[in-house]
Amino acid sequence: MNNILLVDGYNIIGAWPILRALKENHFAEARDILIQKMAEYQAYTGFRVIVVFDAHLVKGIEAKHKNYRVEVIYTKENETADERIEKMAIDLNNIQTQIHVATSDYTEQWAIFGQGALRKSARELLIEMETIEKSIKKRVSKIKNENPAPKIALSEDVLKTFEKWRRGDL
Repeated sequence: MNNILLVDGYNIIGAWPILRALKENHFAEARDILIQKMAEYQAYTGFRVIVVFDAHLVKGIEAKHKNYRVEVIYTKENETADERIEKMAIDLNNIQTQIHVATSDYTEQWAIFGQGALRKSARELLIEMETIEKSIKKRVSKIKNENPAPKIALSEDVLKTFEKWRRGDL
């Protein structure tokens, strides 16, 4: 079974306390942090993750790109993230794929539920993300304790390159 997580980007930013506070003065940074967290989610769960942002907050034409292994979509100018997510839930739905939609928009939840997708509230996604982050920290700590420190000191640039490889960004 293939699993796809469709994320209503600005809805999640507005619902997660740390991102909501950050967006007031550092909107692009809040967006980047959400994408980074979704990259961690993707790496941990193996889900295909697609984050959809409304175009009305980022003027211009429709755009699609990948950050890490996360697909990021900015809708067309007169298209909402809700509309794009509903369309994608229909288009991607098949017998071998389970669609999950992360949003706290109640109307959107019912619309996608009618398409056979499973809903995940912003709060549920946040709790799941916190659990994933704790699990990753435990694994890293265990590895550090079991393996001695490397005998060769690595520069900060090399460490950053390794982190990009780990996230699938190279």
